Amino acid sequence: MKIAIPTEEKSIKSNIYDYFGRAPYFLIYSTVTKEYEFLDNRAVVEQGGAGIRAAQVIADNGVKAVITNRCGENAEKLFRNAEVFIYAAQKGTAEEN
Repeated sequence: MKIAIPTEEKSIKSNIYDYFGRAPYFLIYSTVTKEYEFLDNRAVVEQGGAGIRAAQVIADNGVKAVITNRCGENAEKLFRNAEVFIYAAQKGTAEEN
């Protein structure tokens, strides 16, 4: 299974970014291979709809779980339809979550 976490930097030690759709990067972690990669969030520059656009990219990458502090209503609906579960992030780094 793949898990996505919005991050401030391209580092597993990065803090989790507060707003899903405005995160500069997404850490994508595979629970099967134990490997991770980072995706640039191209939607971050959008004036509106950044969350839903970012959510679509995450779903298109086969992610089945997102750990985040905040997720907008439209992104949440897209995740629900794509059967992507949303979990509340804990304080700390991506690695700690």
